[in-house]
Amino acid sequence: MYKAVKARLRVLLHKARTGARRDAGMVTSEYAVGVVAAVAFATVLYKLATSEAVSAQLQALMNRALGAAV
Repeated sequence: MYKAVKARLRVLLHKARTGARRDAGMVTSEYAVGVVAAVAFATVLYKLATSEAVSAQLQALMNRALGAAV
């Protein structure tokens, strides 16, 4: 019985080691895709925030807020 448990444990450890090696690159690629998506989203937000329409709306909002009677 001890030999059977030891053999099973050896198989499980081998699967764990080879499985970890097989998935090691996947984390890096997912990280890279996430970074690219974040940069693309930031670029879209920057372009939107610096557009003339949004700038005019923000200026109007600030003028209204600062010109309000207290």
